[in-house]
Amino acid sequence: MSLVHTTSDIFQIIQRNVRRNFRIPQLLVFSSIQPVIFLLLFNFVFGGAVTALSGEKYINFLLPGILAQTALFGAIQTGVGLAEDLGKGMIDRLRSLPMSRVAVLAGRTLADAVRNFFVIIIMCTVGVALGFRATEGSLKVSAAILLVLVFGLAFSWISACVGLLVKDSETVQVVGFLWVFPLVFASSVFVPVATMPEWLQVFARNQPVTQVVNAIRHLTRGGVPNGSEFVWHTIAWIAGIIIVFAPIAVWRYRKIK
Repeated sequence: MSLVHTTSDIFQIIQRNVRRNFRIPQLLVFSSIQPVIFLLLFNFVFGGAVTALSGEKYINFLLPGILAQTALFGAIQTGVGLAEDLGKGMIDRLRSLPMSRVAVLAGRTLADAVRNFFVIIIMCTVGVALGFRATEGSLKVSAAILLVLVFGLAFSWISACVGLLVKDSETVQVVGFLWVFPLVFASSVFVPVATMPEWLQVFARNQPVTQVVNAIRHLTRGGVPNGSEFVWHTIAWIAGIIIVFAPIAVWRYRKIK
């Protein structure tokens, strides 16, 4: 397939999945409610304790972490959606068409990134209402939003591999939380890494979620030591994940029987 045809196919799949998302309003509503609940719950439950330790409003520390968490949880839906399409025969119909094999997966991951964008905008609005204030310019804030969206897109490829391997939507969701939860909770999303046991700090400091959360904090509020390094480390993680898992997902898609 030529690049023009592949691009056209990707655009058609994006349209199909975006329209499907908006035709299932309960999906968008509950995709937005869950991160809002996390934001409210952790802000008001842990806010006093963390603020007392750091002297900074907890919402300024928490919101960048919740944005990364939202992107990761949104990535799980890529695998769930692919498993549902497999079960309903949609993938078989797409495979019978003269279209790029890459387009089905790329279109799905990009469509989920579009949904993530709307959820993240809602999260930012709620965060501002709770007192979050960005101290950097609008260009850096926009870069932070773009970075977290691309980060979620990269993890959508991992989820796509899981969905194509497991093939059952309920099981995909369970498996998705198994690998996402350790990354989210053993990171700097909710508390500073320095407060964790030393053996856990080694993992927490070097895993991708901590890198992207600190990068977002650097781009939105500044004051993060070596903040630019976190941005470059996040970009490296994104590139590495896509380079490894996108070919695996496409290979698995070709092998479906």
